[in-house]
Amino acid sequence: MTERELSRNAARRLAVIRHAQEVTGNVALTCRYYGITRQCYYVWLRRYEELGLDGLRDRSSRPHVSPKATRTEVVGKIIYLRQNYHFGPNRIAMYLKRYHDLVISPSGVWRILRRLDMSRLPSSQRYKRHKERWKRYEKPLPGHSLQVDVKFIAPLAGSRQKHYQFTAIDDCTRLRVLKIYSRLNQKTAIQFIDYVLEKLPFGVKLIQTDNGAEFGTAFHWHVLDKGVRHLYIRPATPRLNGKVERSHRIDADEFYRLLDGVVIDDAKVFNAKLLEWEHFYNFERPHGALGGQTPYERLRQSTQARV
Repeated sequence: MTERELSRNAARRLAVIRHAQEVTGNVALTCRYYGITRQCYYVWLRRYEELGLDGLRDRSSRPHVSPKATRTEVVGKIIYLRQNYHFGPNRIAMYLKRYHDLVISPSGVWRILRRLDMSRLPSSQRYKRHKERWKRYEKPLPGHSLQVDVKFIAPLAGSRQKHYQFTAIDDCTRLRVLKIYSRLNQKTAIQFIDYVLEKLPFGVKLIQTDNGAEFGTAFHWHVLDKGVRHLYIRPATPRLNGKVERSHRIDADEFYRLLDGVVIDDAKVFNAKLLEWEHFYNFERPHGALGGQTPYERLRQSTQARV
């Protein structure tokens, strides 16, 4: 309620009091005229005599004691996750349950965020209507399809050194493999795909990439020589590589944005930090599209289901 509305309500109550004192001289008639109870009138009169016009302003109806209210430390954790990671209510509820053993519903988290005026996300992460969303799909088995892409990392201030993050993500489990290179060409792409095929705990049947020059003819035939199919997505349709594109946005929000200039222009140091982030993403970070599971938990579930 605005200050203008508060002042208007106080002025109306003062008018009721003056009407009884100066016009009718009868409280019952005034209360009947304004449609209020006599008890309400006398409450206003007592407050006006004690505090003046300020006593007629609206007061908070919040109870003095709320035994079932969310604890202050829990609200603090919700604020931290919102401010630092831009998590929504569902993701915050998953994190609190997994890492703090705190059970709070997504709707409860949203009410807290709304009360604190933190319910609006950056425009890139806001809710989209159902008809505007891309249809979510998922391959049934690990290794059935692997999406591969490259994320350009801008050089640090005062430096011309560029870095390129190669990313591979399994379509079924969202398990990821990451590595930084200082050059972007078919040679580094081939090195990365060899690294991926060696590191993943399951075989890969198909690798899907965009039409970038780094995934050209030499890369294509190298993948085929490994006994793996290689598929190019249609030009200008990054949504067909949606899982790896979305994972790059997670990297920007939850990894690079929080480095605060810690990264040094050294690919080895960069990869050491990226390896820590990769481990956290695969083994500890709950994934909304996996129902709160981590990629490794989904892998284990998929493997057990096949046995």
